[in-house]
Amino acid sequence: MDNSGTVSATVIPRNSHSISRQDISENALKVLYRLNKSGFDAYLVGGGVRDLLLERKPKDFDIATNATPDEVRKLFRNCRLVGRRFRLAHIMFGPDIIEVATFRGPHDNNEPADDGKARSQQGKNGMLLRDNIFGTIEEDAVRRDFTINSLYYSVADFTVRDYVGGLADLQQRIIRLIGDPETRYREDPVRMLRAIRFAAKLDMTIEPETAAPIRTLSTLLRDIPPARLFEEVLKLLQAGDGHRTFELLREYDLLDMLFPLVAGPLKENPDTPLSRIVDQVLKNTDYRIHNDQRVNPAFLFAVMLWYPLCEHAEKLTQESGLAYYEAFAIAINDILDEQCRAIAIPKRLTTTMRDIWQLQLRLPRRQGKRAIRLMENQKFRAAFDLLELRANVEGRHELQELAHWWADFQQANAPQQRSMVTELGSDPVKRRPRPRRRHPRARQGNGNSES
Repeated sequence: MDNSGTVSATVIPRNSHSISRQDISENALKVLYRLNKSGFDAYLVGGGVRDLLLERKPKDFDIATNATPDEVRKLFRNCRLVGRRFRLAHIMFGPDIIEVATFRGPHDNNEPADDGKARSQQGKNGMLLRDNIFGTIEEDAVRRDFTINSLYYSVADFTVRDYVGGLADLQQRIIRLIGDPETRYREDPVRMLRAIRFAAKLDMTIEPETAAPIRTLSTLLRDIPPARLFEEVLKLLQAGDGHRTFELLREYDLLDMLFPLVAGPLKENPDTPLSRIVDQVLKNTDYRIHNDQRVNPAFLFAVMLWYPLCEHAEKLTQESGLAYYEAFAIAINDILDEQCRAIAIPKRLTTTMRDIWQLQLRLPRRQGKRAIRLMENQKFRAAFDLLELRANVEGRHELQELAHWWADFQQANAPQQRSMVTELGSDPVKRRPRPRRRHPRARQGNGNSES
């Protein structure tokens, strides 16, 4: 950037970078070629270029162009425009979506749009509420968040264009915000989470000036809709680097904004069953992702919130005199309500979390036909996995015995299962006999019951 604030491109020719069209999505290439053929500039940009230069397989291929969203829509019948805050074009190729964004311009060029509304709008904390000012590629480069995401690849001449030193930061493995960090975080507080995610995912270091404001500005995340934060949490913890990400969230005081029920106890005592179970479930999740196995966020959240749930249920029992089962049911509602105020976990997941938690109270009761019925429950396997984690981190003999029993029971054949249940003896938890319901005496003569 020169003294006038103008940036100029460092152009990296084909023989000086590692990007090959063979590694780019065929659909992304179709979009790039059609835009170029129609007289528009178009570049592969963002994480796709970054990952290709790091010789990683990109998850998405995004495109930046000087064509407006309406001009893009006219070129592609399979296009739909999305977003109010940021107007984008989505080119649909079946399940594959290529996102096309028009070059962004600076906010001081804020002429009204055709509908009379401001193209750019900021909230009281500096957060961008609307950003639809279009500009040049040079202006677009400095509007992006991190230098490593501001690299542009052209299929017209196979060059990479770097306006902000992104290639050098990529080589030095540095996460650096473009512009003044505090201003950029205020524009979009989620950038703090993105800095953490990229540092963990790419095994990079957050540059000191980029890192400095994060702890102070962490509370700005309260201005972000909980539904958006839920999506960000999935990206943070279910990308295969969740364990490292979680450590960084704690280090930068961001965990308080996402999991307040977990963050507080971890600060008070870093070596508890809670800390150990969170550590283990995140490592297990990373392992499953790296081995192409399915992961369920409901299980992850159920494990993370298990000990806060137990503590709250115990407190309710002592303070209210309720039976533990009743207090436990109330505690589930309280814990989910508080957690969902931070990140809006959808009902389809909270329903599963409830089932996993409630099964923990049923797993010790195995007499009669209960064990077989429990195994037939759709959430049994997830509940058993939580039981095993609890046994490992708590080390209590009776809990370890229970986990071992269920592990053996699942592997046993039918006669062996019957024998295992018989060896348990009678149910140690006796139900109180239900009082006999007395039927009202019939009124003589008319056959009607008494009112």
